[in-house]
Parts: sequence; structure tokens; C-alpha cells
Amino acid sequence: MKSRIIIFLIFSILNGFVSHAQIFKKIKKRAEEAAKETVLRKVEEKTTEKTEKAMDTLLNVDKKLKKNKDSIENDTTGNEDGIEYENTLNDNTNDDENESEFGDSAIETVGETAVSPQTNKPWSKYNFVAGDHIIFHDDLSHEESGEFPSRWDLIRGNAENASFNNENIINLENESIITPLMETDEYLPEVFTIEFDAFFDREIMKNYLYNQVFKLRFWDGNSHSRFPNNESTYYPLHIYRFGAFLNAKIKGQDRQFKNFEESMMGMEPVWKHIAIAFNKRALKVFVDEYRALNIPNLGFMPKKVSIEGYTHPHGKENFTIAIKNIRIAEGGKKLYDRVLTDGKIVTRGILFDINKSSIKPESSGVINEIAKMMQEHPDLKFRIEGHTDSDGSETHNNQLSEQRANAVKQALINLNIDASRMTVKGMGESVPVSDNNTPEGKANNRRVEFVKI
Repeated sequence: MKSRIIIFLIFSILNGFVSHAQIFKKIKKRAEEAAKETVLRKVEEKTTEKTEKAMDTLLNVDKKLKKNKDSIENDTTGNEDGIEYENTLNDNTNDDENESEFGDSAIETVGETAVSPQTNKPWSKYNFVAGDHIIFHDDLSHEESGEFPSRWDLIRGNAENASFNNENIINLENESIITPLMETDEYLPEVFTIEFDAFFDREIMKNYLYNQVFKLRFWDGNSHSRFPNNESTYYPLHIYRFGAFLNAKIKGQDRQFKNFEESMMGMEPVWKHIAIAFNKRALKVFVDEYRALNIPNLGFMPKKVSIEGYTHPHGKENFTIAIKNIRIAEGGKKLYDRVLTDGKIVTRGILFDINKSSIKPESSGVINEIAKMMQEHPDLKFRIEGHTDSDGSETHNNQLSEQRANAVKQALINLNIDASRMTVKGMGESVPVSDNNTPEGKANNRRVEFVKI
């Protein structure tokens, strides 16, 4: 009897050991799983933290800022552009402290608006090339302040000519839309470029990030969207001081194209050069030298364009929404193809200050591409010819055109092109290619030609 009890106890103990071993295995397995979960959770937390930091850096938003994710309300239609804006309000903003960041020596005062002086940038990676033939050009040189711009039509709101920092501008009221006056309703060719300068005001940027935008529509009227077919919907192209955004539904799929550059945000009032290139189906958008959008297939053919100036919140009085130097040009062949077929390159994308030989920074796209072409084809040599319109005396225009040709040559030398491969000649107004009686004609006559030698 005792032996049976002992055997029973032994089996019980052994069975307990087995059970405990199984429990220990389960505990060990669970511990390993928990450890894995902890590691994954830590990785996720770090990833989330890095993502949040990246977004904070992108938006330049302090963690103490109060975020309001409500959509901007349109007076009658609510969120008209199919996107959700994020208004970032700094509850601790002090107007006096904000103003003190800019000393008197750093700004020029125009009326009640402070404007920072512009500085040229190297624009070394800029590759925008303007179209060959200008179909609309408005430098506002003959406009009268206070009147509606004579070469534009009004779709909504109000706009007027004004003088700003000694330059002529079109000043837009909030949510106003204007469109060029053209002979036909559908004037954009299958290859075109659009350029204009847009002013972003510090006064309305200091509290809100996404509150100032220029909206471009490529269709009639002021509708919030366009339906080129039953499967696609497009909203206006949004251009900010630090990037661009386009929202669409293409063939039933929601698409968002957006790109922002943190270094371009800033708070100071600033002019930005906007350049848009469309080539049969591809759309590119530049804000200064930064390529904000590169859409390989837009999905529809733009036929016209309008520009809207928009700010949020509504009802703010002391701000400036302005544009100037608007150009629309028909595109053309690639630069090297022009050399092969025509023996020369005629470009109207190299721009100068008025009556000066100083090259504007937005000309860098053409100059960079010509330098690249000459580096790829070391046998190429050019005579650089400067051409002007008929304004001013013939003597002055001859001298000015030669000075401009020399400035272009020097710009190419600065890009490591040997000076011996280039000669210069000032042609003045002697070889017009268009009528000097229209703004477009004058703009087409003002050109730089690279003639193969």
C-alpha cells in the first residue's frame, strides 16, 4: 500500500514538473511575443515621432499652436476646392513683436505696406523654358491707377491697377477672379507656358499658414470644379508662396498632387515668380526656382486660364493681393532641335530689367539649358544677338541690345562655357519679327537669338 502511495506521489510530482514545464514554455513564448510587441511598438512610436517632427518642420508649426482642422467656408458653397485646409492660429502672437523682426533698414515702405528688397538667387537647377511665341503679354506699363486693367475681363469681385513699390500691379480684392481678354474663347495651344509674379503679404501670413493662395482655373467661369468627362473632376490649381497643390479625380481615382518647400515659407512680404509649363498632357509648376509640381498626365487639355486671389480669414482689410508681368506663350521644339532645323535658337525667356542689361533670375531656366546643351555638344558655337522693340532711340537700342548680349555671354561663361565659342552682336530694333504696335508684338521683338556659327 505504501509503495503504491509512493509511486502515485512520484507520478504526481513528475506530472507537475511537466505541467510547470509547459507553463514555463507558454510564459516564455508569451514573453517573447510581448518583447516583439514592445519592439514593434517602440519602432512605431519612433516612426510616428519622426513623422510628426517632419510635419512640424514642414509646416513650421510650434507644438503650442492651436490647430483648427475645419474646412475654409465659402460664402455659399463651403469647401469649394475639394480639399481640407488647416488653419494654424498662434494664440500667443504679438503684433508688435512680429513687426520688430524687421528693422527699418531692411524694408522699403510703400504706403502702409512694408516690402523687403529682392535679391537674385543662383537658380542653378531651374530648367523652365518659356514658349517661343508670346500670345498674351501685359506689363501694365500704360495702365492708369484706380482703373480696371484694360486687357482683362472680370469674372468675380473687383480688381484695379495700382502703383506698388514704383511698379504697376493688378491689385485684387479677396476672391476676385480675372481672365485675359483674348480674341477667341479657347486660346491655349497644346504646348504653352504661363508666367506671372505674385505678391505674398506678410500681414496675412503671420498668423495663418494656408491662408494666401492664387488659384488658377483652366475653364470658363468661377465654378469650383470642372468635369471634362463622366469619370474625372478637377479643382483649381493652388499656388502658395512655398509650393503648389492640385486636387482631382481622374478616371474615378482620387489624386492629389502637392509639393511644399520648407525653406520658402517665411513671413516677410515677397514677390514670387510663378511659371507653368504644359506639353500636350504633362504639367509643371515652378515657384521661383523650386519645381513644385510635375504631373506627367493631367488628363485634360486646358483651353483658357483665369487667376483668383484668395485669403483666409475673410474680411481682413489691410493686405495686398497683387500680380504683375503676366505672359502666356506658345511652346515649341527642344533647344537642340531648333539648332538642327533652324540653325539658331530664338528665345524670349531671357528677361532684363527695364532699359538695363541686368538679367532677371527667372531667365536662368533658358540659360541653364543652353549651357547644358553646349556642354553636351562641344562643337557648337554661337553668335549671341540682342534684339529690342522700337521704343527709344535707335542708338540707345543698339547699345542696349549689345550690352544685353554681352550679359548673356558672361552668364554662360560663369557656367563654364568657353568664351571663344561665343561672339556677340547688338541688333537693336533693326530686325523686328512682329508689329511694334501691340504689347505682344513688342514682347516678341524683345528677344535673344543664338545663331550657330
